[in-house]
Amino acid sequence: MTILHVHLVSDSTGETLENIAKAALAQFDGVEAIKHFWPMVRSEGHLDRIMTEIAAQPGLIIYTLVNLDVRQKLEAHGERMSLPLVPALDPVLDALSRMLGQQAKARPGQQHMLDAAYFARVEAISYTIAHDDGVAPENWEQADIILAGVSRSSKTPTAIYLANKGYKVANIPIVVESPPPPALFHLKHPLVVGLTTGADRLLQVRRNRLLSLNQSPETAYVDQEAINRELTYARRLFADNDWPVIDVTRRSIEETAAAIINVHNLRRMESTTT
Repeated sequence: MTILHVHLVSDSTGETLENIAKAALAQFDGVEAIKHFWPMVRSEGHLDRIMTEIAAQPGLIIYTLVNLDVRQKLEAHGERMSLPLVPALDPVLDALSRMLGQQAKARPGQQHMLDAAYFARVEAISYTIAHDDGVAPENWEQADIILAGVSRSSKTPTAIYLANKGYKVANIPIVVESPPPPALFHLKHPLVVGLTTGADRLLQVRRNRLLSLNQSPETAYVDQEAINRELTYARRLFADNDWPVIDVTRRSIEETAAAIINVHNLRRMESTTT
């Protein structure tokens, strides 16, 4: 196992750098990455303080700094210590500058401005939390997306992830003994998506859930035949209503959400061309 120190130096929250580092490190096996976060670095004095810490645990430096003086000082420090430096956004900014014929504005944290999109995300998150697990069906028409699926099919975490992308999402459990409310079958605005999963995976997830709650595993909730009936019932319901279906068995939350967004965008494109 190779241990690698990765220093993420940002003049904003560092969220962008964290995502870039995570995506890049996922491509390598046998690496234990120790990430050091250095956000809101906007002065040379602040930079001097963190360089002492970086010198104690040298490694790769990935940075986003728009202040030229701070940036040049970081690069000088890194070169003196023979540390690799990666300006994460430079290639994208250079390409945009050439295509748009203008220079990028040196404003740190510009993507975090409290603009209309920010407040739309806040509203989407509030809506999604308030409409978890089949709550308030009278408001489902206001949703962008409805997720339907049996218990433990990743409905809630997927809904929250989508909400952070700005989508209002409600989710509803599909239960054999308790059919969904009629409102679900008469919605006009939301995209209804069925989430399904493999029976073996669902059984394992439910068993782990019961263990985490210190509950007895000897219930119909983890009975193989009962699970098969639930999944069959859900799939028939999805097919009867012609809802798109996504199998989450081998998908991460991010991959499931990306597939849903793709379906949502295709549906929107089709509605604008008809």
